[in-house]
Amino acid sequence: MINQPISTAIIGCGNPNRSDDGVGPEVIRLLHQIMLPDNVAVFDAGTDGMAVMYQTRGVEKLIIVDAKVPEGNPGSIFKVPGELLEAQPPQSLNLHDFRWDHALFAGRKIYGDDFPKEVSVFLIEAQSLSLGLGLSEKVAEAAVNVAEEIRNLVISEPVVSA
Repeated sequence: MINQPISTAIIGCGNPNRSDDGVGPEVIRLLHQIMLPDNVAVFDAGTDGMAVMYQTRGVEKLIIVDAKVPEGNPGSIFKVPGELLEAQPPQSLNLHDFRWDHALFAGRKIYGDDFPKEVSVFLIEAQSLSLGLGLSEKVAEAAVNVAEEIRNLVISEPVVSA
């Protein structure tokens, strides 16, 4: 069996101890149960924005999944081009202030051509971000739908032969 280089990285972000904020890691859990092509890597970055940046070097395509703050329509799914969400990191010595949107900005500056050319972000609107375990019903349903959509995206990609 020939190992193919990773062309797509899928990264779930969020804190499962804060109710629906755990939707990113849940989508990653669901994707681990699906047979994905060998050139696709799946990561749970939790709340570590730096991990997002480190896992992206050298891949062509990056997909990020995270929760979106509640605005009255829990479970709504938004697919946004990454370049619209890139944000310069704040002047801070606290690594907890470095989020995935900062990782997109910094990764593009640091890695240049080794940073993914295509970045997509799936945001799932939360019902609650309060302390607690488990997703609300609508957000759990949205997680399944996003995992299926991501599966369809990466399965339909042509396989690059070595």
